Amino acid sequence: MSLKHGLLGLLNYEPMTGYELNKTFENSLNYFWQAQKSQIYRELNSMEKKGWVEFKIIYQDNKPNKKQYTLTNEGIQELKNWLNEPDISKDLIIRNVFLMKIFFSGVNNYDENIKLLETFKNECKINIDSLKSVDSSIDCCNDFISDDLTEVYWKATANFGKDYWEMSLKWADDTIDLLKKVHSNILSKNELKKSKEEKSKSKKRKKFNERYKKNIK
Repeated sequence: MSLKHGLLGLLNYEPMTGYELNKTFENSLNYFWQAQKSQIYRELNSMEKKGWVEFKIIYQDNKPNKKQYTLTNEGIQELKNWLNEPDISKDLIIRNVFLMKIFFSGVNNYDENIKLLETFKNECKINIDSLKSVDSSIDCCNDFISDDLTEVYWKATANFGKDYWEMSLKWADDTIDLLKKVHSNILSKNELKKSKEEKSKSKKRKKFNERYKKNIK
């Protein structure tokens, strides 16, 4: 998904200003696609040049005038083309910086990696808590939801987010447990190795002392 297609989708519900698009984005798409206000305005300018949207100036007394954007026929067609792309493989490409860090975490020490995973767990919990209010946020957007099926689509994306962060939290717990187990085994092996080495040294010292005593006699 590109940001421009998300904006086309929102404008398909009704004409909006850049400010209204930003607020609606925060209340609907933000939990699976984040965008800065500056990015939204930049994309609106780009889409206007492409002929996908047009705007009219709304004059206001004692306030700055504002632009209200509306989809053009070309914009509606672009939205439909995007929605009906037969190949979705490129939409499923994963680029996860955090997992890249985990993959190479053998460079770090054990305690640093446990701390990193605990931080990740906290982020998961924060996102899980934030998604608890998604249903009420969707209810606040009833003006956009024209039928029951649309509501299902909106809530399906929210449910994906909830399931994803719950899964991520469980993964972090499982990974921490596994690391602790392996770390404990390594410590035990090191202790055993150290113990064997000490016994070996002790035997060598004992033999040396016995030979020394014999030589003295």
